[in-house]
Amino acid sequence: MTRLLASALLLLLAACSTAPSGPPPATVAQVDLARYAGIWFEIARYPNSFQDAPGQVCIATSATYTARPDGQIGVINRCEDAAGQPNIANGSAYAVDGTGNAKLRVSFFWPFYGDYWVLGLDPDYRWALVGAPNRKYLWVLSRTRAMTEADYAAATAIAAREGFDPARLRRTPQPSSNVATP
Repeated sequence: MTRLLASALLLLLAACSTAPSGPPPATVAQVDLARYAGIWFEIARYPNSFQDAPGQVCIATSATYTARPDGQIGVINRCEDAAGQPNIANGSAYAVDGTGNAKLRVSFFWPFYGDYWVLGLDPDYRWALVGAPNRKYLWVLSRTRAMTEADYAAATAIAAREGFDPARLRRTPQPSSNVATP
């Protein structure tokens, strides 16, 4: 768990300190945070140091978002490594004013925050495309452990349109058991 928390900190530091190249990607116009709350399974991601550290490649990865009484969003990131060891990181997020809740700031270690931008969102909230404005991080998320190829193609088309390289995405194994369910 300590490794995952340290890795989350590295992500946040990188997201905070790296200037984007070119214009930032466009986000969706509006996110209904009540509908967005709940569990999301990672279908694919850009490789990154906090999820792909030597000896700790995350599989069965999920994120759970919950409304908190203080107006923030509770965040629980969970993955299981190849040895079956769960890694959990608890954090919080808030929506950036004036963004229709499409731009969030996430922290796993106060006072450091990283950008979480909703770049694509199925109208029925079945899948989401999330990235960082510097285009170093990208995730394809789904409400279920599997995603249709048509939905995956829709998400990656948005990624390409917004200047991300879909060829860099790596599929995330999602076993059919509940190993990644909090």
